[in-house]
Amino acid sequence: MSSKERPTLGGTRIKTRKRNIAAPLDPAAFADAVVQIYLDNAGDLELIAKCIESSDLNFSRYGDTFFEVVFTGGRTQPGTTKPDEGERHPYSVLESEATREVILPSVIYIQKILRRRPFLIKNLENVMRRFLQSLELFEENERKKLAIFTALAFSQKLSGLPPETVFQPMLKDNLVGKGLVLSFITDFFKEYLIDNSLDDLISILKRGKVEDNLLEFFPSTKRSDESFSEHFTKEGLVALVEYNEKKIFEVKLKEMKSALTTQITEETDMSEVIETVKQRVKDAKLPDVEVVRILWDVIMDAVQWSGKNQQQNANAALRQVKTWAELLNTFCTNGKLELELIYKVQMQCYEDAKLMKLFPEIVRSLYDQDVLAEDTILHWFRRGTNPKGRQTFVKALEPFVNWLEEAEEEE
Repeated sequence: MSSKERPTLGGTRIKTRKRNIAAPLDPAAFADAVVQIYLDNAGDLELIAKCIESSDLNFSRYGDTFFEVVFTGGRTQPGTTKPDEGERHPYSVLESEATREVILPSVIYIQKILRRRPFLIKNLENVMRRFLQSLELFEENERKKLAIFTALAFSQKLSGLPPETVFQPMLKDNLVGKGLVLSFITDFFKEYLIDNSLDDLISILKRGKVEDNLLEFFPSTKRSDESFSEHFTKEGLVALVEYNEKKIFEVKLKEMKSALTTQITEETDMSEVIETVKQRVKDAKLPDVEVVRILWDVIMDAVQWSGKNQQQNANAALRQVKTWAELLNTFCTNGKLELELIYKVQMQCYEDAKLMKLFPEIVRSLYDQDVLAEDTILHWFRRGTNPKGRQTFVKALEPFVNWLEEAEEEE
């Protein structure tokens, strides 16, 4: 045996690596086959679903093509929504009537297909994303059908279709600027809220990461809270308008509280703090009651508490009340607001153990600083409506009330 020859064991087969030979792509033949199933069954989705389930078509390779056939009746040209060559059928989503009754069977049909072939959900996402990014290529009536389909898909909880697949692709400047996105999303909201609550809709918007940016659906020239309210009120979506107004209100409250917290913590000059509150109230149109509540929260949040030392806590709280009494007095301008302030003090003392015994002292301090009037204190004592800790606080305040009544009789 030559030294260059390699020894081998008799009868042993030497394995060689086989190349992976890919079958040629043929989406046209696949699309024609699916179209033929539609035609053979005259658009009966029950029968079509059964034929699809029993077929040996390569859905894993041509999933996108399958949903193109479902939505448009045949293949679409690459990168567009225009029909490609090949067979077509007249039973597609976009060929149907723009009503929930007609489109709902298509949603249920797709649901059945996805249950048997869950891997197709990615293909559905791909096609939905492509269509929604190309809304301008559809006719107005076709866009409405897509909106109805999308709303029904979420109502039926279509096999995990993620909201971000729907909302994010539409937020392209050219689509938003033409008003196409606003029109689509309005149809979507109206259709979805037929069967679902506003909370359900908000949940979807949160998952789609657009709940805090609803104005982005509006063209830049109409991107204002007033336009939002006007548009959706006109479309009959008053609950959505009220939700948005509440959200705006909460944001403004939070911003005002943050600004005041900084000023009070830094012991900013009283006149500057008062001016800040006035400006915030004017800009945000905040109700007087909310202003009083915020002021008390911010003032007490800035107190430097000293753990379990009750006397030090009492001194710190009363010192804070005295320091910022002028701020409270500026905005507690009538008996109703004064009473609201007492209720606010009552709730905080009820909820915070270290303040429980301070209620009468705080009320007395607010009286001494002319923030609370005698009549307001007596009204709360005799006819207060908040039950939280009321019996305890009434008993604790009784000596001070007796003193007020005696002083009144002497006068």
